[in-house]
Amino acid sequence: MLANIALRSVLKSSAGVLRESGALCSALSAKPWTCSSALLAGPRVSCVAGSFAVPPPVRHYARGAKIRKTGAVSQLSDLPPTALKMDYTAVPLAQTTDDVVKRLLSLELASHTEKLLLKKEQLIAKVQRDENDHSSVEVRVAALTARIRNYQEHLQHHHKDKANKRRMLMAIDRRKKLLKNLRLVRYDAFEKVCEQLGITYTFPPEYYRRATRRWLAKKAFCIKVFKEVQKQKAEQRLKMKQSLAEAAETKSVETN
Repeated sequence: MLANIALRSVLKSSAGVLRESGALCSALSAKPWTCSSALLAGPRVSCVAGSFAVPPPVRHYARGAKIRKTGAVSQLSDLPPTALKMDYTAVPLAQTTDDVVKRLLSLELASHTEKLLLKKEQLIAKVQRDENDHSSVEVRVAALTARIRNYQEHLQHHHKDKANKRRMLMAIDRRKKLLKNLRLVRYDAFEKVCEQLGITYTFPPEYYRRATRRWLAKKAFCIKVFKEVQKQKAEQRLKMKQSLAEAAETKSVETN
């Protein structure tokens, strides 16, 4: 009798499991996309009281496109690509040769150094006094300007290049000294150089000092000492006046 009751209970439980598994298979065959999302998401299927619940699929949205920063316009952008290199501009044969050779000798296939050299000569031609002028202050300022702008363009893409940053700052200081001397000697030439090269001259500060904690503490201490000294001097002057007044009173009493 007990064996029959146990057998019936086992058969009922197996039938319930088969019924639930059949419902699961039918649901998975009806909606295959829920099956993939549920399997990818992990153990989310819950069978409570013969029910089958599948959560909605997880949507993974794409990351937004990164906006690239547009840098400043290069100083070499105004050079025409069909122009010849500086070494071949004075050669008459380079002007009459075929197109293939002209392209090989043009700025289209030139290196950055050759383009920079041509740009430097263009800036020098704007400010030089005559054709044979190659060492005046104006020429040196033009050469330093081309080099400084090249350093600035390089540091926009390689901002961690400390060596070139140091060279750029040294060139800027050298150009400032040259412009300062040119302004004191020939002001008309100074204005022409700044106008032709597009340089904005700013006056240097009268006093350079780096405000560190030690310097600020020392300055505060010096101010405090100065005030104490001034206070002592004022007290001494007051005592001196009082002593002079007492001496004058005693002298007037003696005379009377």
